[in-house]
Amino acid sequence: MNKQRICIVGDGLSGLMTAIAISQVPGVEVNLIAKKTSKNRDKRTTAISDTNYKFIKENITRLNSNLFWPSKDIELFYETAKEKINFLNLNEKNSNLMYVFENDKIKNIILKEILKKKIKITRKKINNLEDLKKFDLSILCLGGNSKIYNTIVKGRSISKDYREVAVTGYVKHKLKKLNTSQFFLKEGPLAILPFSKNYFSFVWSLKKEFYIDNSKKINHLVKNKILEILKTKQNINITNTQSYPILLGLKGQYHEKNILILGEGLHTIHPVAGQGFNLVLRDIKKLKEIIEYYSTLGISIKNSYALSDFYKSRKPENIIMGLSIDFAHNFFKRNKYLDPFKETIIKNIRNNEALKKLSKIISNQGLSF
Repeated sequence: MNKQRICIVGDGLSGLMTAIAISQVPGVEVNLIAKKTSKNRDKRTTAISDTNYKFIKENITRLNSNLFWPSKDIELFYETAKEKINFLNLNEKNSNLMYVFENDKIKNIILKEILKKKIKITRKKINNLEDLKKFDLSILCLGGNSKIYNTIVKGRSISKDYREVAVTGYVKHKLKKLNTSQFFLKEGPLAILPFSKNYFSFVWSLKKEFYIDNSKKINHLVKNKILEILKTKQNINITNTQSYPILLGLKGQYHEKNILILGEGLHTIHPVAGQGFNLVLRDIKKLKEIIEYYSTLGISIKNSYALSDFYKSRKPENIIMGLSIDFAHNFFKRNKYLDPFKETIIKNIRNNEALKKLSKIISNQGLSF
């Protein structure tokens, strides 16, 4: 059988990771279509589970493990009127719960490996699907807002505007010890993600109105809040501050004929649990397995049930995880009538070992265990 031609559209983290993973399937020729080179760097960090870290290592040959900052401890706090309750501590002695990396550095490594593998890269903008008909399979990794998806998705999707803004950035510090932490504050959840000895990134989800009112002094606000929750007076330096609206988007339809949506175009979820890119990596892993299965049998992907198999295997987890995170976010939002009951529940979580174990399993492996 002739080589199966697969096209990945998009050179973001999802597109590059899909290209490098699929390129390792025997009998497959991968093409990458990307927009013209952008000068804008992706100065963000991403958190992944231990299982997904191993998947990345399997697919990137020359991966410097020092670019991934491991975490054996994760602490969760809930702010009341009187205190910040440390209600859940997740830890491992012999393995890592998660890793944090800088997007730009990993994207550069993947791109170098793509060039080394001589994967064809075409620099152009895709405005319609006509240019993709010549491929056996086309995978769209165009982010969450591409209008091209409208020609594919005709079924019902789950969508929600949280009316919140995520503020992200880097913090330089001189603290001796700093764990990965999630603080459920009255203004909104704030995550602290160490990615090197003297740097951590933050993600603070704020109500849209609150962000607009404080946008001109957001760095000052973030700095004071971080100093407060870390209980330190040390000087910290905040850089690379960015913001973006927070939306929930779970596609009801994944593909049309031989064109598949992948990445944020498939599912956009609240950042509170840090599971967004973890879901993407699990999608890529399953897609690679399915393509490898059909290629081994000598069956053309274009005329097979490959995309239907992918849809059936991945949609349940993506929907359940997205809605579960939505529920968790709503639970921790302030409500003067429910807050007294929530405080009682939260204090009881601390000693629930079964819940801790389940939380670690789901965060690491998703719902496919």
